[in-house]
Amino acid sequence: MKIYTLGYGRLSFEDFLEILKEKGIKIVIDVRRFPTSKIPDFCKERLSEKLKEFGIAYAHIEELGGFRGGYERHMKSEEFKKGMRKLKKLAERKTSVIICVEENPAWCHRRYIAKELKREGWEVIHIKPRRLARSKSH
Repeated sequence: MKIYTLGYGRLSFEDFLEILKEKGIKIVIDVRRFPTSKIPDFCKERLSEKLKEFGIAYAHIEELGGFRGGYERHMKSEEFKKGMRKLKKLAERKTSVIICVEENPAWCHRRYIAKELKREGWEVIHIKPRRLARSKSH
């Protein structure tokens, strides 16, 4: 199985949507603990509505949200295991992307989710938006 991850950080909704279309994403899996944003288009309700307009499903898996108390410890909890079961059930059916705000997966709890998926044999692809890649090469 294959799954993508993406940190929407500095992306506009239009750029975000372009990436989803380019990768053939059918479901966005939001792993933010609190799915709010200073950018209204990335708040849970609005994001879900806007994605639906383009035929893309949205799921928020609160159990996989970031924790200040240490994510590695959280990974041993029943809550985390429940969240992972939900994620895998969704991602087995449709081309999926795990999203959070942090652009760099090395600085985000997505890396722990990815590590667990890889351990179970999943192919995990971290999407790096071209716009960001270009801006860093100058």
